[in-house]
Amino acid sequence: MKTLAKWSVNDYHCMIQAGILRDRHVELLAGEIFEMSPETPIHYSTAKRGAKYLENLLTGQADIRFNGPITLSNSEPEPDIAIVRLPESNYSDRHPAPDDIFFIIEVAHTSLKKDLELKTSIYADANIPEYWILNLSTKEIIVFRYPQNGHYTSVETIAEGTITPLAFPEVQVSVKQLLG
Repeated sequence: MKTLAKWSVNDYHCMIQAGILRDRHVELLAGEIFEMSPETPIHYSTAKRGAKYLENLLTGQADIRFNGPITLSNSEPEPDIAIVRLPESNYSDRHPAPDDIFFIIEVAHTSLKKDLELKTSIYADANIPEYWILNLSTKEIIVFRYPQNGHYTSVETIAEGTITPLAFPEVQVSVKQLLG
């Protein structure tokens, strides 16, 4: 019987510093190193447009990170968009950690299964308060909220209207604007 070796975040950082993962588009998820799928044009443009839109909505309230890593206990995923605490200078020598994160957005086109299963579990386990998946196939946003014991206790699918992020009750995010 084969046993899979799990990597720690520290192991992963050492591999990066040693150049072992140079020229590899990878992320650490639940102790395993995964090759990231190439981004389709619609995936990239939706994520970039969404980050710009949220940056305008949340100016002075949050830092909007686009395609950047976050550091969790046994994972270092690279969500499409991470909405994190200010000031941005907090992240000069480290990536945002769970206590820094207001919510995360993943854009799903070819990655829906991984985003719905593996990443939902990882983000809930890290107690990320809110996680949105922009499902490009159905033009819907799946909103996960209130993590408890490694699972989100609220899941809602929204196809139109607005979403109010938990951390910003005065902000209305347009579903249409986010989905493009």
